[in-house]
Amino acid sequence: MKYLIHRPDYPWSLKQLLSGKPTVGWLMDLCEENYHYLMRLAPDLRNMQGRYRSRLDSAMDLYLEILEQTPYTSLLHLTYYFDHESEQLPDPDATIRIYHDSRQAEVLNLKQHVLPLNKGFIRPTLEQKWKISLFLSKWLSFSVRQGHCFSSGHATPARTQKCLLPV
Repeated sequence: MKYLIHRPDYPWSLKQLLSGKPTVGWLMDLCEENYHYLMRLAPDLRNMQGRYRSRLDSAMDLYLEILEQTPYTSLLHLTYYFDHESEQLPDPDATIRIYHDSRQAEVLNLKQHVLPLNKGFIRPTLEQKWKISLFLSKWLSFSVRQGHCFSSGHATPARTQKCLLPV
């Protein structure tokens, strides 16, 4: 199935997007865009269980773990793992709830060290949710352009796979 990525008509540059005042409508459009990117990365997401790894010759391995499947939602974890001294550290490290009926992807938790987007969890504001969702959109777009893909035909635990999709 071919997905068309819906892009809201952003009136600002990326710098202004991060410092501007988003609306609920823009956030909903961004959550829809993120849903479509995730469907490009994992076309069979609703039927997937366990852990997966997408390995490309010229990119970092991308890891996906399905944490929960319900009739209308999926809960997943998406990350890269970087080697650091004696352990592997996830970064960026996202927990995402997928709402299949409304075709939305909501970031529940995002930990990353490059950009100061999330300075601790209190009660997320519209602006914080916007920035986190925008970060996810850029990350997912980058991953799709690189050629990452997860397929349920490649079983647990974290098997390597390649999946070529038109971008």
